[in-house]
Parts: sequence; structure tokens; C-alpha cells
Amino acid sequence: MTEPQLPRITTWPFLLGDLLLVGIAAALVLNTAEPFGLWQSVICVISIGAGAWLSVLPYLAEYRAAVKLAEAAHLANTVEQVKGINEASRQVASASAQLQSALDQSAKTVAAASAIADRMTAEVRAFTEFMAQANDREKAALKLEAEKLRRTEAEWVQVVARMLDHAFALHQAAARSGQPGVAEQIGRFQMACHDAARRVGVAAFAVKPGERFNAEAHQLVEARTTVPEGALVAETLAPGFTFQGQLLRPALVRLQEAAPTPPSPGSAPAPSGPE
Repeated sequence: MTEPQLPRITTWPFLLGDLLLVGIAAALVLNTAEPFGLWQSVICVISIGAGAWLSVLPYLAEYRAAVKLAEAAHLANTVEQVKGINEASRQVASASAQLQSALDQSAKTVAAASAIADRMTAEVRAFTEFMAQANDREKAALKLEAEKLRRTEAEWVQVVARMLDHAFALHQAAARSGQPGVAEQIGRFQMACHDAARRVGVAAFAVKPGERFNAEAHQLVEARTTVPEGALVAETLAPGFTFQGQLLRPALVRLQEAAPTPPSPGSAPAPSGPE
């Protein structure tokens, strides 16, 4: 912004007028004879006063112009400041509007995020319930399949046990037939049946004659028979079975008859039969 220039007033006319008025007063004083009258005094005072006023007038005019110029500059500065304040007010208003818009957008975003979170929670809850129901159905189906497999397993274990019973009975019959060739062939057949049964976890076992009776793995034909301590097995009537290491059926055995008690010394010998 260009600085305003203070106007310069030409002072020589004022100085010339001042000299003329002072000269008039001096001429009047010098040319007037004694006594000095009233009108001469008035004219001198007016001339001297007017000359003094003319000499001061340009400086007063410059001072007034400088004051008005300063006031104008101050007013212009004030106007600029007011414009700056208005611009700042507009900027503040614009920033407030933007802030309010941002707050509104933030509120909308928060509401949208809350709605999304609620929907996600509902979806997770529904998915969890669906998975729980699916898991229950799967467990029920697996339980049913496991029960079917156990029943099927029990059935084919019984079939295998019955087959091995028949193979054992056939071998026993061949052994009592007195034909070694037939007994050998039936024995091989029985061993093949045992090998096939072991492949599915079923193992047959027989008790050797003279082995001590074991109540956990052996069984008598008469279940209520009291077994004496140290009883020995005479023969196996039916084999026992284990399935995957667990006892499935104890072996059916017959015990040896107890030996007769020897007579005590000094007792009479038993009578012998006729020769």
C-alpha cells in the first residue's frame, strides 16, 4: 500500500502579506505626527495581528492536513483490521461449519460401526448356534454309527468264536478217531482258522492238561461246583477267547479227579478180589 504524501503549502505569499502589513504599521507609526491617535493604534494592532496570522496560517494548514492524513491512515488501518477480523470471523465460521460437519460424519460413522458390530454379533451368535446344532447332530450321528459298529463287531466276534468252537470240536473228534492223517489235516485247518481270527483281534486259547485251575480264565461245566485249592485241569472242553487283549469268554474245562488218600501205617490192608 502506497504511503500518502503530506501536501506542501507555498508559504511565500503569506510571508509577503505579513511583510506588507508589518510595513503598513511601521509606515503609519513613522509618518504619524505626535500625538498618536486611537485610529492609528487600531490600524497598527490590526496590521500587526493580521501579519502574524498570515505568517502562522500556512503552518496551521499543514498541521491540519497532517492531522487529517494521520486520521485517514488510522481509519484505513482500522478498516483493514476490521476486514481482517471479518475474514477471521468467516474463517472461524467456516472452520466451525467444517467441524460440525466432521462431528456429524463421526456420529454417522459411529452409528454405522455400532450397527455393523450388532449385525456381526448377531451373525456370530447365529453361526455359533448353527455350529452347536451341527455338532450335536454330528455327535448323534457318530454315536449311532458307533453303536452300529459295536453291534456289528459283537455279531462278527460271535460268528468268529462259533467258527473256532466248531474247528476245536472237529479237531477233538479227529484226535479221538485214531487216524493221525486226518487229525493232522484238521489241526492245520484249526491253525489257519486261528490265524484268520487273530487278524481281526480274536484269539483262542486252550488249557493244557495238568495246568492249575484259574478261576478268572477257566470255567467248569457245573458253575456251582466248589473247586478245591490246587485243582488241576484234566482237559479243555471248549476254548476260551480274548478280543483285543480283553477276556471275551473263559475256557470250559474239566478237572482231574482227586488222588486216593494212602492208608496210614498199621491199618489192615483192603481185601483183594478173587484171583
